[in-house]
Amino acid sequence: MINLFEVKRNENYLSIIILVIRLSVAILMIIHGLSKLNMLLKGGDIQFPDPLGVGKTASLTLAVFAEIICSFLLFIGLATRLATLPLIVTMLIAVFVIHGADPVDVKEMAILYLLFYLLLLVTGSGKFSVDYLISKKSRF
Repeated sequence: MINLFEVKRNENYLSIIILVIRLSVAILMIIHGLSKLNMLLKGGDIQFPDPLGVGKTASLTLAVFAEIICSFLLFIGLATRLATLPLIVTMLIAVFVIHGADPVDVKEMAILYLLFYLLLLVTGSGKFSVDYLISKKSRF
């Protein structure tokens, strides 16, 4: 039986929950980013915020890179800590710039994503990842 007040960590349980979080957040963000990818590929007049002052197309491209490419890297667990950085920046911009004046209920999803990305930045990808396979091979 699991002791609810135990402070030691079971590394297998930790790796499993990191896997579940990594896969879930990656899939959800890829789904979220697909509409942006479609907007980018469709061409024409782009209706997208330009919070960094680099132009709407560049801002949209950066968002697509974070939400699609970096989320795919999270999904497979490759360069996980590095892949979280653009996602963290994207969520910080969403929370504090795009939805800065909005009530918390409007920006709470971006805040939740941000918290998961911070968790993955700190924990890494866990045992069930490409990162783990690479690090295991480099030890020999």
